[in-house]
Amino acid sequence: MSITMHTGPTTARLAVASMATRMLTLSYGGLAYLIFLGTFLYAVGFVSGFVVPKTLDQAAGTGPSASLTTALLINLVVMSIFAVQHSGMARRGFKRLFANFASPAIERSTYVLLASLSLILLYWQWQPMPSMVWNIENSVAADIVTAGGFLGWLIVLYSTFLISHFELFGLTQVVSHFAGRVTEPMKFKTPGLYRMIRHPIYLGFIIAFWCTPTMTLGHLLFASVTTAYILVGIYLEERDLVAMFGDEYRRYRDRVAMLVPRIF
Repeated sequence: MSITMHTGPTTARLAVASMATRMLTLSYGGLAYLIFLGTFLYAVGFVSGFVVPKTLDQAAGTGPSASLTTALLINLVVMSIFAVQHSGMARRGFKRLFANFASPAIERSTYVLLASLSLILLYWQWQPMPSMVWNIENSVAADIVTAGGFLGWLIVLYSTFLISHFELFGLTQVVSHFAGRVTEPMKFKTPGLYRMIRHPIYLGFIIAFWCTPTMTLGHLLFASVTTAYILVGIYLEERDLVAMFGDEYRRYRDRVAMLVPRIF
């Protein structure tokens, strides 16, 4: 996802669509956001192992566990489905193609909706791989690591609000469309954490995925593959950002660290 780009409403008026069309667009965007919100909250429990009925390490129900080979294959497939959807639809070429078939006002909501459905598929089909890699037995140390994981999720959420949370997940676009406004061209901005690192959202995910007092083989697979995907995603995203903002983004990239703040 683009994490340093921002759009906002202007007073320019669209060719006024029918009220029914605008209501449908608004409802679609609102539904996509609600599905995303539920999916995100479930992700916290799924990775952290709290509250939800199925987690990375615990299957729902009491059915037989898949063999290690089968579990590995299924897990790689569902992670690949998410990666292809998430990266493919984020590219500028797809956005131009989408605009030929549907209103640009719902492009972001469609992206968010399909990303959420891909994650729901992952939750549903994920096969636990319970072999232990590490287990922190000291309760204080375990609590500190667990808190670190929740801190990662907070960094993710906080960073989305730094760059306009509701626009990032498509609500601003559908509300503007309902009101008969268009959005301004994308602007480059670097508020808050973005002055220290270029990708705080991705950093938050990495922290959340790796900070666990009990690391199973399945959790290690999930954390390793998603971290590799994040690094590839950063490369693709920054290529798009350079194409869009040119030297302005190159200077930012030279000045600000990617994931780990520079001390000097």
